[in-house]
Amino acid sequence: MGLFIVAFVILLLVGVPISISIGASAILGCLFLGYPLIVIGQKMVTGVDSFLLIAVPLFILAGNLMNAGKITDRIFSTAKELVGWIPGGLAHANVVASVIFAGMSGSAVADAGGLGTIEMEAMTKNGYDKEFSGAITAASSVIGPIFPPSIPLVIYGSVASVSVGKLFMGGVVPGLLMGVALMILVGIYAVLRKYERHPFNFKALVNQTLHSILALITPLIILAGFMGGWFTPTEASSIAVVYSLLVSIFAYKSMDWKSFKQCLLDSAAASANTLFIIGTSTLFSYVLIKEGISKQIADMILGVSSNPVIILLIINIVLLLLGMVMEPGAILTLMLPVLLPIVNGLGLDLVHFGVVMVLNLMIGQITPPFGVCLFTVAEVGKVNLEKLSKSVIPFIVPLVIVLMLCTYIPGLVTWLPNLLIASGS
Repeated sequence: MGLFIVAFVILLLVGVPISISIGASAILGCLFLGYPLIVIGQKMVTGVDSFLLIAVPLFILAGNLMNAGKITDRIFSTAKELVGWIPGGLAHANVVASVIFAGMSGSAVADAGGLGTIEMEAMTKNGYDKEFSGAITAASSVIGPIFPPSIPLVIYGSVASVSVGKLFMGGVVPGLLMGVALMILVGIYAVLRKYERHPFNFKALVNQTLHSILALITPLIILAGFMGGWFTPTEASSIAVVYSLLVSIFAYKSMDWKSFKQCLLDSAAASANTLFIIGTSTLFSYVLIKEGISKQIADMILGVSSNPVIILLIINIVLLLLGMVMEPGAILTLMLPVLLPIVNGLGLDLVHFGVVMVLNLMIGQITPPFGVCLFTVAEVGKVNLEKLSKSVIPFIVPLVIVLMLCTYIPGLVTWLPNLLIASGS
């Protein structure tokens, strides 16, 4: 029964890509346990056969279009004028720009790879060391999948059958808290290291804001749509693509045919990888449930304690560790069949748990040695990965503090969706 789990671990250890490791071990399990071969295809297709999941490739495409269309340049320039006068100004601008971009793409890697190049170049030119610049870039990028819209929350909503509109609204306060927490740490660094600040110029701020207004209102359009019930998350992803394309081509004239084709190719590759992981993970989860392994794991966790405080702490630790070595989409699809019975048994709100779970996994994306955002930032910023890994560790601390606050104060997550969304979307 545990053969396919052993196979999965071995494949991971020898460096086989996560999607292949999950799929191959799940197929091996089906064959060894005598399941009909048709189940393999059925479960993989069922895993991605969801109208809601159409939002995943569309949000990926929207993020790529914004990067190629230089919309990210304008976002960072506006953020620099807005908060650049604070000690450590460009690092604060880095965080603010990530919050704004988070309201457009929903992807940490898109933030790290797109905004990261611009942010790190500006910071290093103004006296910030590369390791610090890379660390704050990586840390701020994980706000993307928390602040709406969010690709991981779309996946969670699809698997757990939870309102994605409520999940998106539930991420607003935690996303802002993450930004504030990172800016507090940046302020401490700035005072200790005497980083320069960008002089405040009200006229320049107004001019830059007007110059970038079409880019800046994108998150407002998406948020207003959810609050007003004007469109679903899938429709929002379509609007984000069309809007970013129109702004890039007609308003900013920064998109050509070659760039557009490259965006399509990059988005197709990233989307195929994400959706393939979801498909193979669905098959893997099916075998787990069919063989009763997921129930055994749940019983083992509940056997430690019946106290919700302790159970949530254990879940947080497990997810943080998994987030260091696996893709968020794979963890969500694999672990939810195990965790949802526990969460329901404890009477926890599924919107609250969804945001906490995704926040957990995002911290793992910047945790050494395997955090995928670290590799992205190291590549785009030409930073030594070992030095970057050491520099990012202090920035994990404020993010973990926000995680603990959101875990044990559910109102930080549930207050806004309960206030604004009366019914599921």
